[in-house]
Amino acid sequence: MVFNITECVDFHHGKRIVITILVCGHDVVIIMHKEGDALLIQQPVYYPFREVIEDNGRIFVNNQLHYEDGKYTIDFEDFEKKIVDNNVKVFILCNPHNPVGRVWTKEELEKMGDICLKHNVVIMDDEIHCDFTYPGFKFTSFMTLDKKYHNSLVLYTSPSKTFNVAGLQPANIIIKNQELRAAYRKANVAAGYSQGSIMGQVAVKSVYTKGDEWVNELVEYITGNMNYMRDFVKENFPKAQFVDPEGTYLTWVDFSGYGFTDEELEHIMVEEAHLWLDSGKVFGPATAQFERFNLACPRATVVKAMEQLKAALDNHTKWA
Repeated sequence: MVFNITECVDFHHGKRIVITILVCGHDVVIIMHKEGDALLIQQPVYYPFREVIEDNGRIFVNNQLHYEDGKYTIDFEDFEKKIVDNNVKVFILCNPHNPVGRVWTKEELEKMGDICLKHNVVIMDDEIHCDFTYPGFKFTSFMTLDKKYHNSLVLYTSPSKTFNVAGLQPANIIIKNQELRAAYRKANVAAGYSQGSIMGQVAVKSVYTKGDEWVNELVEYITGNMNYMRDFVKENFPKAQFVDPEGTYLTWVDFSGYGFTDEELEHIMVEEAHLWLDSGKVFGPATAQFERFNLACPRATVVKAMEQLKAALDNHTKWA
């Protein structure tokens, strides 16, 4: 099992790593830190990050990603200031980023890593979308960077997104720091996660040794879905901003140009377009006018969704 996982990661991302256990969760690692400790995230981001922080009695701190001209970047000055001002203990990184689709560059990762090293911050790196990178972009795992970061790194991977096996609850956590690993093992047992799913382990072994063809075809198909949706949005929704993703199978669209209230936008999406999307407001208060779309579906579903959305928006804009 361990051989298969390390071989897979080594083949795709260029460096062999050490796997410690196959069942993990952000809540377990948070247990390793004291109640009242501050954890940093970068909104808009996968909303369970904040929920897990606050539900476990920790302090949520936000380094808001900077949005301009349809692209997100990191405010590094604010990143360091938030760490210092709030005595942040843990930084939760999402790479590739859900929902904005950034695949962080080597230089961006190193800059964040250096700041975290400077202030003794543990980096929890969620790389669950690492297999989904669009042409022209390259995924860089934190584990492939300089070894100086390894002592402060807790890295997550999983085949669940790539191979649609989330129901079997397979996951990997990579911790090279012996002290952090021991704390994790203790918290893992205390939380009742001391043993992984047998079926999950079988699935992991299978997909990591025989899944290359599937991954290649899947990414190609989703790239086609993304290209279709991007072209449709740009042609038919002139007041919307399609945020071009670099990775993930998700797309992020800004509808603020239409001038709807937050409530009106949600009513249009759910009641008129009949789309069940993830409203931007759950990813942070600054993005209530955004919607997250999931493109890991048949092309026909994407086409139908776009046609329904066009009909709904046309009904509101034809009198404008």
